[in-house]
Amino acid sequence: MSCFSCCMSEEAVNRKSLKKSIKEYHDTKTLASFANISFKSDSSRKRYIQEEITKMGKGNISAQIFAFRELCVATQNFQADNLIGEGGFGRVYKGTLENKTQVVAIKQLDRNGFQGNREFLVEVLMLSLLKHPNLVNLVGYCADGEQRILVYEYLCNGSLEDHLLDLAPGKKPLDWTTRMKIAAGAAKGLEYLHEQANPPVIYRDFKASNILLDDDFNAKLSDFGLAKLGPTGEKTHVSTRVMGTYGYCAPEYALTGQLTTKSDVYSFGVVFLEMITGRRVIDNSRPTEEQNLVTWAQPLFKDRRHFTLMADPLLEGNYPVKALYQALAVAAMCLQEEADTRPLISDVVTALEFLAVNKISEDATDNVVDTNSQDSNSQGGGDIETDNEESKTD
Repeated sequence: MSCFSCCMSEEAVNRKSLKKSIKEYHDTKTLASFANISFKSDSSRKRYIQEEITKMGKGNISAQIFAFRELCVATQNFQADNLIGEGGFGRVYKGTLENKTQVVAIKQLDRNGFQGNREFLVEVLMLSLLKHPNLVNLVGYCADGEQRILVYEYLCNGSLEDHLLDLAPGKKPLDWTTRMKIAAGAAKGLEYLHEQANPPVIYRDFKASNILLDDDFNAKLSDFGLAKLGPTGEKTHVSTRVMGTYGYCAPEYALTGQLTTKSDVYSFGVVFLEMITGRRVIDNSRPTEEQNLVTWAQPLFKDRRHFTLMADPLLEGNYPVKALYQALAVAAMCLQEEADTRPLISDVVTALEFLAVNKISEDATDNVVDTNSQDSNSQGGGDIETDNEESKTD
């Protein structure tokens, strides 16, 4: 029995703490109190935010508190030369902390009032209580005056978007194996949120720009300002205001505001399809019928003769054809219209772990696509095949 008590991990304690802390945070009265931050004097705001975070985190907040002056020094007054990214929530700068000589990414939130404070608090709380190799590490935060700044570990390879959708001229595209490795890592991050956090956490903003990459192209999810607690008990979903990025939102969430972990699975399917095809989910520079990636792909999923046409041309055919079929099967299942028919993210992880270690054969003939053979094999139906089973899409 004592053996079991020793093994009752700190993880179990953290889960309990997460459940109590975030549930309390999402209480309407608590949320309403955050609006008061905008009306407090500059001298009291930092103290007020710290008190709220400490109260909600039950003493588990490990993030360091920075003064604005320290972060000005770290970024050379937020100099443009140190700007490494910009998004809906603000600008991100590369900086070096004065005392630790630690290189960090510093995100200065460009939001005012209730919404900005809410996202700031959610991110500090989530990333302080949730720890996983595939989630970005929060070093600390700053809440001086009007400033809302988050300090993260610095990941030298930027975002997946930088290597996939915004490839600089002369920059080498990601190879097939690296793409599968990144997809598997990002899926593991979602798996932790959906199936290990208690209650489950719905990420709600899964997209290529929010998947950061370290020096070995390991994926880490970032930007938790929109994260939401998933349904518990007998509840099947949570209802919330629809937020996220157009094109990545699951249809049922976009239409009704009903959110489940399967909404994240749909968003994963969109990003995974971007990784396979090298196309943006919405690309107005393409012909009308190809501007929406999912709409373009749905009929192609039904005819294997078109599968190789869906692969990113920048791969130049350097991928195992069977692995391409299996990857498209995973994407198609994640993109099912009905949420209940999509797989659990843990099943996606299992499939992707296999694809991530499925090295391209040294025998070049393994990668040659025999279109005549494909045509003859496709006459009977053209459903996506996995190893010994068929996964059919409508």
